[in-house]
Amino acid sequence: MITDLSFFLALALFAFIMSVTPGPNNMMLLASGAQFGFRRTLPHMIGIVLGMASLLLSVLLGMGALFVLYPPIYSVLKWVGGAYLLWLAWKVASAPVGQLASAKQSSSPMRWWQAALFQYVNPKAWMMSVGCVSSFSLAGDLYVQSGFWIIVLFACMGFPAITLWAWAGVAIRRWLTDDKRQRAFNYGMGLATASTLLLMIGG
Repeated sequence: MITDLSFFLALALFAFIMSVTPGPNNMMLLASGAQFGFRRTLPHMIGIVLGMASLLLSVLLGMGALFVLYPPIYSVLKWVGGAYLLWLAWKVASAPVGQLASAKQSSSPMRWWQAALFQYVNPKAWMMSVGCVSSFSLAGDLYVQSGFWIIVLFACMGFPAITLWAWAGVAIRRWLTDDKRQRAFNYGMGLATASTLLLMIGG
């Protein structure tokens, strides 16, 4: 049984910092919170947590070792994820304006399963998962137990971390009182989402 408190504190801190730093997930949550509000963004947030949990599990089961044995797979993942990210950035930038005032439903927030699947083409999520498992999993009899706590603490610390971004979007929502501001915000968030591609390709 793992009894070292420093293990849990270090893992919790790692999970929070990795989850709260800017990246594709958080940029999209900021935009979603501003456009759709917190309640409609909640499934997106849940999907991120579930997707990360399943991704961590897959790395714990050995999928992450494929990147070590076959580095080109990671390169392909980067480019596929990058292309999808650019499409998402375009969707954010081209989102309809006037929706906050008119309550039109011409667009919808990301569904939970879409957010969960996105983690598998999100190189930052892979980097976080592989880095976390390689740093905090314990060998021998403690491997399963340490893997369990990695998944649990990443979910427990990741959810409040991404909630900050969704709430920030909700706060910005009050400023988006006319079409010009909404359009400028959409363009800015689309550009910010696309700019994370530089980190993904260069990492």
